[in-house]
Amino acid sequence: MQAKTQLIAHDKEVYDLAFAAGVHVFASVGADGSVRMFDLRSLEHSTIIYESNDGKGGSPVPLIRLAWNNQDPNYLATFSMDSNKVIILDIRVPSLPAAVLEGHSQCVNGISWAPHSARHICTAGDDNQALIWDLSQMPRRIEDPILAYYAESEVNQLQWSKTQPDWVAICFDKKLQILRV
Repeated sequence: MQAKTQLIAHDKEVYDLAFAAGVHVFASVGADGSVRMFDLRSLEHSTIIYESNDGKGGSPVPLIRLAWNNQDPNYLATFSMDSNKVIILDIRVPSLPAAVLEGHSQCVNGISWAPHSARHICTAGDDNQALIWDLSQMPRRIEDPILAYYAESEVNQLQWSKTQPDWVAICFDKKLQILRV
């Protein structure tokens, strides 16, 4: 493996990156609180899609995870450090969240889009929950998840199976659980 180029686009540490399915773009998030999008055909430039803030008009809040929608590359999800909210972004409308999912009572730790549906995402967090959301009502406010699972302790990460879309894996404590949805 050989590096094609080295990109310096964030002002602070980069925490996550993800490629969009079927297109030539990828995005990154980091401690500077920005979501930046890159095109593999033109790596000398990036586009800022979203910038977080502390809600008081001040400092950016680090964004720590990022996930592209597997069926619709116009949508991606992210969340900030120590936040119970998941931000859904539409890259065609930069800067403004398409939706904000507020179902967790404690910090979010993981997000995973359904591999078979453009409108479903699963989130997991410190509140011991894995939540599945239906986003088909966007841009209207998404009030509640459509499914919830309560684990024995904080859910650290999750992954929706790409080959078996009825299964979501979560991990917590010393355990891994496979959930049928």
